[in-house]
Amino acid sequence: MDPLHLRSAGTSLVMSFDNGEAEVIHWGADLGSTLPDLAILGEPIPHSAIDANVPAGLLPQASSSWRGRPALRGHRIADGVSGLDFSSRLRVVSAGAEGTSAVIVQTDSDAGLTVSSALTLHDGGLLELRHTLTNDGATPYQLDELATVLPVAPDAVELLDLTGRWCRERHPQRRPIQQGTWVRTGRHGRTGHDSSLLFAAGTAGFGNRHGKVWATHLAWSGNHEQFADSIGDGRTMIGGSELLGPAEVILAPGASYTTPALFAAYSDHGLDGISEAFYSWFRSRPHHVLPAAATGLPAGKPRPVVLNVWEAVYFNHNLSTLIELADSAAELGVERFVLDDGWFRGRRDDHAGLGDWYVDETLWPDGLTPLIDAVTSRGMEFGLWVEPEMVNLDSDIVRAHPEWIVGPSVQSYKDGGRLPLEWRNQHVIDLVNPDAWQYIYDRVDALLRENNISYLKWDQNRDLLEHGHAGRSSVHEQTLATYRLFDKLRKAHPGVEIESCSSGGARVDLGILERTDRIWASDCNDALERQTIQRWTGLVVPPELVGGHIGPTASHTTARTHDLSFRAITALFGHFGMEWDVRSVQGAERQELKRFIALYKEHRALIHSGRMVRADLADDSLMLHGVVADSGADLGKGSTAALFALVSTRTAFAEQPGRIAIPGLDPDRDYQAEAIFPAPADADYAHTFTQVQPPAWLADGAVASGQFLAQVGLPMPILNPEHALVLRFTAL
Repeated sequence: MDPLHLRSAGTSLVMSFDNGEAEVIHWGADLGSTLPDLAILGEPIPHSAIDANVPAGLLPQASSSWRGRPALRGHRIADGVSGLDFSSRLRVVSAGAEGTSAVIVQTDSDAGLTVSSALTLHDGGLLELRHTLTNDGATPYQLDELATVLPVAPDAVELLDLTGRWCRERHPQRRPIQQGTWVRTGRHGRTGHDSSLLFAAGTAGFGNRHGKVWATHLAWSGNHEQFADSIGDGRTMIGGSELLGPAEVILAPGASYTTPALFAAYSDHGLDGISEAFYSWFRSRPHHVLPAAATGLPAGKPRPVVLNVWEAVYFNHNLSTLIELADSAAELGVERFVLDDGWFRGRRDDHAGLGDWYVDETLWPDGLTPLIDAVTSRGMEFGLWVEPEMVNLDSDIVRAHPEWIVGPSVQSYKDGGRLPLEWRNQHVIDLVNPDAWQYIYDRVDALLRENNISYLKWDQNRDLLEHGHAGRSSVHEQTLATYRLFDKLRKAHPGVEIESCSSGGARVDLGILERTDRIWASDCNDALERQTIQRWTGLVVPPELVGGHIGPTASHTTARTHDLSFRAITALFGHFGMEWDVRSVQGAERQELKRFIALYKEHRALIHSGRMVRADLADDSLMLHGVVADSGADLGKGSTAALFALVSTRTAFAEQPGRIAIPGLDPDRDYQAEAIFPAPADADYAHTFTQVQPPAWLADGAVASGQFLAQVGLPMPILNPEHALVLRFTAL
């Protein structure tokens, strides 16, 4: 069987079938249109080893003498005996390609198993891979794991992954790749605050814009594992799998299981190249951001300026106060007004009401209509917070249906069954139960049908621990049931956008992002913390899908204080909004905020379509990041070609930053460089700098070629710690 070769956007994937199974022999740089005879890749055979070449299969397996982590683990159950057919010997029965997609089918007829593998190398170079296992036998097969893995080149010697916690999500950590297996396990029942959004293996010292990088992401919102597996012969695999609970997937004869998709990208110019591949895939989706054709809205509808009222009023809902907020928001230029937690029956704090998705008649005797009308009459969309996957014990629905609460016992807690420990005073509703699922669907559907709601902030505020249905582990089925809930509601209400919020950023993955229009990156609006959270979230997720808000002067979660300009610039490079009592913003600060909102509106098309560029700076107290217009954009003279933020996170070792190169611009084009925010008229301008005299170009701008800016750069002003400056580059 001839080799299979997929090529796209500087990436090649080559698969050989010479030994009877599918083996990925190259995933990385483009190899051109012609391949040599792959027999030249036959490996030597060492002493004290299997007397044959051992393939690093698309599905690594012990039957081929692979000594690393196997892709498939499971066993057959027959006549009361378990553990049968524990080792599969899958061999290729068909392999076909069409364009940049391929399907490979491998079968073990003795074990009664077939695995069909679907691969697509998308136009931007992002590889999508998933497997489907089918039980062809006459008895049940218990699946313990089916992993998706890919090999990386021998010069991948460093591993970068992400970790975190509530209000400090997605922070990087690095380590050398050594023999053994590095596993990141998520047992949260959701993606998790500490989940690694990306596993990236690369050459020594790879950075934002240099080095070769191979990276994977598992598109799954439930329990999972991501791993790097390096065995003694020098080969390294990276990949991921759903983490299945005890006997969670038992395939009846003829039944199948499909893995979550593994998305994988290769770059020869650092992590920015990985982001380019993911952004290209996101932005090519027909439903990206908003399904315009279904709503009649124009394609490319701008991401609206958001005001979420949580940190303005918390649970203290009062119509007159909220209308005052709507007035203030509209005057500033807000385009979407979101009512957060506290609108439904019995909800005065976080101890009661979850699950009772009816408007509280004592707070809202006329329903939400008066507030919605006030908001929409002022030219804003209306959004609403919901948390459909959770319940409080103090709720009408739990009193009526205690058996709908998830737990480890067969019996409901009212009948003596044991409940998991509470988390934020709440439990999980069992969406695997069809009656519970239908109730939740009907309530959310009714809210959307009966009210003029354009946006749902869909929260999910706890881990799914001891998660069971009818006494058996059920995170797998709960995750699929949640996906079905999103899918059916989106089909019924195609004009409604949905944000995925999960205690902030605990459910950020491409599984949930296939069903939502943005994610809330973190419950922390502290701008200093957000600089890191958003930078690493943006490694995979483009800025138009990442909610970034200006919080109050003193952060709700850290009590740290920042000037408006630093908070605003941090929020600029995302889907911008505010989480703040904007009635309190007056005088010069209000004028500065209005000017910034206008600045966001002026540049959001660029921010939400351009290439993300992150400079590699020697001084780690500074960050330089921004967006550069796509090479296909119409950049006539006077067009904004790039927008960057220079950010000081702490005091620097040197007394001045010196010249800083500006990467990513067209080397053959001239640009006008200028600092545009804060400006001398802004209230925060004097606080931003700590210098006797600014660099020469700062007052009047500078003209230079992209080549000069990338190689020589510009002397940067001396910023106070925790301050920032927006730089604009205009095409000439």
